[in-house]
Parts: sequence; structure tokens; C-alpha cells
Amino acid sequence: MTIDRPHGLELVDLDVLATWMDSQGLGAGSIVDVVQLTGGSQNVLLRFRRADREYVLRRPPLNPRHDGSDTMRREARVLKALKGSDIPHAGLIAACDDASILGAAFYLMEPLDGFNAAVGMPRLHAGSPAARHAMGLSVIEGLSRIALIDHEAVGLGDFGKPEAFLERQSRRWIKQLEGYGEFPGWPGAQGLPDVHAIGAWLDRHRPQRFRPGLMHGDFHLKNVLFCQDRPALEAIIDWELSTIGDPLVDLGWLLATWPGPGGDMSQTTIIVQPWDGFPEAEELVEVYGRLTGADLSNLNWYRVFACYKLAVILEGSWARACAGKAPIEIGQRLHSNAVRLLARAGRWIEGLAT
Repeated sequence: MTIDRPHGLELVDLDVLATWMDSQGLGAGSIVDVVQLTGGSQNVLLRFRRADREYVLRRPPLNPRHDGSDTMRREARVLKALKGSDIPHAGLIAACDDASILGAAFYLMEPLDGFNAAVGMPRLHAGSPAARHAMGLSVIEGLSRIALIDHEAVGLGDFGKPEAFLERQSRRWIKQLEGYGEFPGWPGAQGLPDVHAIGAWLDRHRPQRFRPGLMHGDFHLKNVLFCQDRPALEAIIDWELSTIGDPLVDLGWLLATWPGPGGDMSQTTIIVQPWDGFPEAEELVEVYGRLTGADLSNLNWYRVFACYKLAVILEGSWARACAGKAPIEIGQRLHSNAVRLLARAGRWIEGLAT
């Protein structure tokens, strides 16, 4: 994470926050040393000090796409449930469900000092392929721990609806693609080669059974932080899409955004430099299977589904750009990425290496 001018203060009244913290027994006196953290999240992240302790506040932006307060409540609930587990995460300090305090629900968590490998790496990690290999293994180990946690035992038994989860996913993304027709100027799904054929393949080959568990919902290299002093995971971040469903969807998402054999990168993958040393996807799968005991016989379906879902999401930006609701250059770039993702899905369906 890097530090920016704290313009997020416009959404956080520090006097009101201090009063609320008083009611929670969280320090005393003024809130000082306030900085805004950035790192790709649309949510507001403020790091500050009160008395002899540091905090990070997380709240939704001014105009979130979805119910920002509900998102904060769900994230805080997950972080609370993870306390004491072996899943690397930011410790929850306190949460406020009352949107009237700061204009939205928010929570306070322990600060993190790790780094995002997609932004840059310290010399220790950048100079050692062996360190980068350990980093990659720590990523899949972290994902395995998410899949293994007993979600009911930690209080997340009603956090999602695992029944017919995969059936709902297929219908949802087909419906979302069709919904882009409301944007004037969008050329339609014919601009996405084989998207309907891939969707039909997903319906025909959908796994009939899975082991329900906690899902992160957006698990990839940009949503993990690594320790500064060793090649290990410090924390998995950004839990806003988490739910109870099929954990193998998370694995598929990671594989769809992981560089191909030999570090083959494109705009559809998470780009990290230097890459040599990071495990190939096959090793990630082997480690995940060994640690979780998951049935991976339908793994190809999850990889294809991840490419399909991400392509549909990216095409939404192109549809909005066609209607003048987003920059055209960004829309064109994301549309090209969607086409690449569908091509990758097609190669996986055909059994070709990618």
C-alpha cells in the first residue's frame, strides 16, 4: 500500500469517530497522524493513531455500486469469524453497524505493513527466485485454509446459500450479459466470440455436487499482502464478496488470473515482475488438492467458469463506455481482455495448454 493525501477525511468526521471510539473504550484524546491508504480498493481506508495504538478504518465510498453499509457489515462479520484461525487476515478491532454515525457502516482493524507483489517487491523477494516460489506456495496455502475452515463452527452458518449455488451462478452471469442491452451503442454479445457456446458448455458440464465452505469471492494476487521480511503471506484482504458457496470457484478464479506456463503473461493475468520462481499453476493445484483433500476431477469447469464470469464483468465496462458512461479507451481495453479470457476458456475446453 502507498500513502496519499487523506481526501477520504471528507467522509470521516474525526470528532464523531473519536466520540464513538470513546463509547467502545478505544483509547482517548485526539486522532492524529491520519493518512489515506491506497491499493486498488474503492473503499476508503484511513490509517491513524490514537493514544499509543494505530488503527485502520474502512468504510464505503460516497457512491458505492452496491449497498456499502451491507458490504462493511459482511466484511466485519467475516473478520470477526476468522479471529483465532490460521487464515492470514487483518485483525478486527471493532465494527459499527449504525450508518448514522459516519454516514455508512464502518469498522476498525489492525494495520498491515505487507506489500502487494503486483505493485512491487522488496529486494529480498525481487532478488530471489526461491523466495518467489515460497511466496506462491503461501498464496495457495492461504486459499486452502479458507476452504478448510469450519464455517458453521465460527458462526458463518447462515452467511450464504450454498444450495443450488452453481446453478444460480450460471444463470446470474447469462442474465447480466443480456442486461447490457440497455446501454445504447453496445454492439451486443456477438462481439464476444463463443460466449454463448461457452455458457452452454458450462451448463452441460456443471458439477452436480460440491462441499460447501467459505469463499473469498475475489481471490487473486492483488488481494493478498506479503510480509516485508520473509516470503510468506501476511494477510488476505478485501473480503467484500465473501459468501458460503463452492470454494473451488476461488481456486478457478486464481488459476484464471495466474500467468500461464513459463510465466506467459497477458492483460488478462495479474502481472508481477520478476515472475521467475513463482510456481506453475499445476503445482498450485497439486498443493491445494493435497492440503484440502478436495475432489478436483471437475477442475477444468471452474477454470472455464472463472474466465467466463470475468469476461462478462469486463464487458460491462465496454457496454457502459459505448453509452458514454465510462472512458472509451478503458472500455475498449477491457473488451479486448474479455475476448482474450474467452479464448483462454476455449483452449481449456479443448484440452489445450494455456
